[in-house]
Amino acid sequence: MRRMSPDVPLLNDYKQDFFLKRFPQTVLGGPRLKLGFCAPPYIYVNQIILFLMPWVLGGIGTLLYQLGILEDYHTAALSGGLMLFAAFVIQCTSVYARNKSVTVERMLTTDVLAEEDEHEFTSCAGAETIKFLIPGKKYIANTVFHSVLAGVMCGLGTWYLLPNRITLLYGSVGGTALLFVFGWMTLCIGEYSLIVNTATETATFQTQDTYEITPLMRPLYIFFFVSVDLAHRFMVNMPALEQMNQILHILFIFLPFLWALGTLPPPDALFLWAMEQVLEFGLGGSPMSTHLRLLAMFMASAGAAVTSYFIPSTVAVVLFMTGLGFLLSLNLSEMGFVFKHSVTRQRVRTKSKTLPNGSETQFTWKECVFYIIMLVLALLETSLLHHFADFSQISRSNPQAIVGYILMILLIILWILREIQSVYILGIFRNPFYPKDVQSVTVFLEKQTRLLKIGVVRRILLTLVSPFAMIAFLSLDSSLQRPQSVAVSIGFTRAFRMVGLARDRLIQFISKLQFAVTVLLASWMEKKQRRKSAATLCIFNIVFSPFVLLFIVFSTLLSSPLLPLFTLPVFLVGFPRPIQSWPGAVGTAACVCADTVYYYQMVPSLAAALQSAMAAGSLGLLLPGSHYLGRFQDRLIWIMILERGYTYCCINIKGLELQETSCHTAEARRVDEVFEGAFEQEEYARVCSLNEHFGNILTPCTVLPVKLYSDARNVLSGIIDSHENLKEFKDDLVKVLVWILVHDCSKRSSVQENVHKTENKGKEPVVILPTLNPSPQPHCPEDMDSLNSETFDDWSDDNIFDDELTIKKGKEEKDQLKVLPDTNLSLPGSVELGKVGDPGKLPENSLYQTVILGYPAVDKGKQDMAYIPLMEFSCSHSHLLSFPKEWRSNCLPDSKMKEMSSLFPEDWYQFVLRQLESFYSEEEASDVLEEIAKDKVLKDFYVHVVMTCYFSLFGTDNMAPSPGHILRVYNGVLPWSVALDWLVEKPELFQLALKAFRYTLKLMIDKASLGPIEDFKELTNCLEEYESDWYIGLVSDEKWKEAVLQEKPYLFSLGYDPNMGVYTGRVLTLQDLLIQVGKLNAEAVRGQWANLSWELLYATNDDEERYSIQAHPLLLRNLTVQAADPPLGYPIYSSKPLHIHLY
Repeated sequence: MRRMSPDVPLLNDYKQDFFLKRFPQTVLGGPRLKLGFCAPPYIYVNQIILFLMPWVLGGIGTLLYQLGILEDYHTAALSGGLMLFAAFVIQCTSVYARNKSVTVERMLTTDVLAEEDEHEFTSCAGAETIKFLIPGKKYIANTVFHSVLAGVMCGLGTWYLLPNRITLLYGSVGGTALLFVFGWMTLCIGEYSLIVNTATETATFQTQDTYEITPLMRPLYIFFFVSVDLAHRFMVNMPALEQMNQILHILFIFLPFLWALGTLPPPDALFLWAMEQVLEFGLGGSPMSTHLRLLAMFMASAGAAVTSYFIPSTVAVVLFMTGLGFLLSLNLSEMGFVFKHSVTRQRVRTKSKTLPNGSETQFTWKECVFYIIMLVLALLETSLLHHFADFSQISRSNPQAIVGYILMILLIILWILREIQSVYILGIFRNPFYPKDVQSVTVFLEKQTRLLKIGVVRRILLTLVSPFAMIAFLSLDSSLQRPQSVAVSIGFTRAFRMVGLARDRLIQFISKLQFAVTVLLASWMEKKQRRKSAATLCIFNIVFSPFVLLFIVFSTLLSSPLLPLFTLPVFLVGFPRPIQSWPGAVGTAACVCADTVYYYQMVPSLAAALQSAMAAGSLGLLLPGSHYLGRFQDRLIWIMILERGYTYCCINIKGLELQETSCHTAEARRVDEVFEGAFEQEEYARVCSLNEHFGNILTPCTVLPVKLYSDARNVLSGIIDSHENLKEFKDDLVKVLVWILVHDCSKRSSVQENVHKTENKGKEPVVILPTLNPSPQPHCPEDMDSLNSETFDDWSDDNIFDDELTIKKGKEEKDQLKVLPDTNLSLPGSVELGKVGDPGKLPENSLYQTVILGYPAVDKGKQDMAYIPLMEFSCSHSHLLSFPKEWRSNCLPDSKMKEMSSLFPEDWYQFVLRQLESFYSEEEASDVLEEIAKDKVLKDFYVHVVMTCYFSLFGTDNMAPSPGHILRVYNGVLPWSVALDWLVEKPELFQLALKAFRYTLKLMIDKASLGPIEDFKELTNCLEEYESDWYIGLVSDEKWKEAVLQEKPYLFSLGYDPNMGVYTGRVLTLQDLLIQVGKLNAEAVRGQWANLSWELLYATNDDEERYSIQAHPLLLRNLTVQAADPPLGYPIYSSKPLHIHLY
């Protein structure tokens, strides 16, 4: 995405027309009175009739009531029955129209976008007209349920809006007429959306309405208003209820505006939000990480409150609520998971990778013992204080008041100790106790020693002292001595509930106010964000500041997001929703790409670092719904707290994209500036400096030492294009091939050793190899022609990014390559000699499985093949380093093999063999390896395989390879040759050859950077390091991802930058590095996410260049949009809920 002018249209032309059609439909509840095409008049007339039909049916009952013919409840029943019948007729008509197949031929139109909305109507009651007016329900059950609901709502609505009833409430005829007319408008809107056509709601929570919940939204609120009126009818002498009924009758006529503005939540969001609020502030719990956990915790907490109401003894009530409250504050699900797997492991008596290891299990049992001790002490303290406390004194010197003061002092101390742990105090003043320069892990850990000691003190006070102080305060409450009541069971009489609610709303109000001021000031002071309408909007907000403040207060009371429309200073009250803001399960969706693996690797280490920081208080107040942003190199980590309990919290970690767009880069640069100003200060800087980026929604907190990969990209100019380096590359490749093949065969020997011992039974192995010293033959020029010119003509350096091999296979070449089948011997230790051209005459014998065979390819210079001589290993242990059977065939002419064998480094080959690990005891090891090294037959065999692989990678050209050639082969794109077909048929050998090539490239770079290799020992050490500590390959390989997850210390990849025209090397190094972490303004995040939901789900403004996604240095708008859950956001990684222990 490119950065654009701030005056980019908020909605493009098509979306503006679409919005202007959709919004009136939303206001009216479904009637489409503004269409994008010319429709017959009866379309509008029919919609008006359907819209006013409930009013007509209700008006009949109202008229009969006003005339004294019917009682009020008979009026309600009559209107409800008529509406029920009408609803069934409407739904049956819709079903009939959908089942009737009518083919309508569309007229050609030049506007493709408008064609979606166009319909052709044949008559007033035609099938196409009915389907347009009444789309119908997806499920039969909803057809019946919604029709019945429409009848009930019409009946109760008629009863609710009876003129006599309204007059009794207000005593004003004018007010009655006003409420009656607009009240019926509200009721008609609710009925139309339920049974005729459901409008798209501005308050959209789910991306798809699978179960048709949206039609129930408006009737839900109508039923709420009616239920209060019914309660007032049947519960007399309740002034508070009467006042509420009067207020709600007035609010009833404003429901369409609240629906249109998206202030009232849909049923699913309302249900989850209400459970969270009641659980947190009514039952003393916390928002939960999943909807299932929320429901289970709500039911358990509500069940505990109900049970306590029926316990007769006050001591039993106190003990019951103390014990159960303590247990519900623990992470019982995780403890149950560990216990379940512990029992399973005891049954199976085997250890699985998915089960916790011994140390973790032991630690868990220690934790359980700690919880049991805490529970026993809490129950003991509660019972003693409740039994011996004197509640007769009602004065400031009573025991509860003393404990209350102690508790206040303790909380102040905890707050001070928590602020000391962060880099900024109150987000404004830099902490003088925090290290000034924290660029190194070692230096930071040394300077943080004092803070860690303070963190231990805070942890003890918070975990051990505070709970008992709180229990003492509650146990001494005088309300526990009074007769049991609902208020006492729920806990509303206790001051701490109201304190908790007031604290939460105060924090929200301050955050919302800061967010609103930031949006307002940034719209004018940030030149890149200043639109032409900025001055008008600023003046508007200043003039109507009391109303803006009222919106903020109303949003705070509802705990709903403050929605800045299009992220401009036009504020609305978003609908209340769960603290997670999104309907889906956490961690189930992400836009996975190649970079996701780096977040997978770092999350376990990051979780451990977060555990220490959260326990010490470095991340501030840990509240569900808090958001944090971490930054390291090109990585951005988004952390959200989902759940909070005693000694634990649950978090979600998201990883943002690494391929940075211009907007992403601009905001990431600002994030770097914010962190640099906080963590990279000079030693002589002021002791208590101010936060220069206070207006930003990001406030730096601390740095976390995390084990992750640092990413370094180097330009290889002067190395990969050096003629000397490329010349040495060819010589080193042969050595690396020898080393890799020898070590690969030695690894196989442990598996094959028993097989060879059983089959050989002391017999000498027999080997038939292609003759490396054949009888003199005249040199044929066609050999070079067929192997060089035909091979490389179509494989030049003009295009180094070809993904496919350019292979020429003519008829001549096909005739030339004749790979012969395996030959079997009739007797072990002997050979039936015959022409190679008659291999089928040799009998099969299973005892020959240990004999190693190879055949020379047919040479164009000499069609008659020589007889294959019998050759034996001179060492009985050489078979331990022999090659697999499929590698034994030959594809090169003898003359070419003889010429290339001179490049084989025999001294290096013998050195590598002597350095192998012993196959037998240490006493025999040196002798065995010495004998194997002297085996000429085995050496010739290695010459054959190594040089064939060498030829397939380079050919016989003595010229140094070009950088383009290096890159292509490194990427696995080899030039075609007769040896390539032979090599491709052996995938394992092909991968070994490719691995050797990549090792050689890394060796060339290291030699150019660090100096030449002195001796064979140093070269061996270098290759062993590549084998154990490095993965050298392609970023796109699956093995690259496996190496990252296995935490290989180093990874290397070769690349090419087409923009700069240079070759690059990418090195990932695993090490402990510092991640800078800051706390985000939670209300700013929720507000921007609410706007994102409205803009994409309602206004359908999915333009990638829209204004609300452009870079914003203060709001971090682009990063916030990325961090939203898919499909609206696009994080490349999202973890499952992670449980962090805080002790």
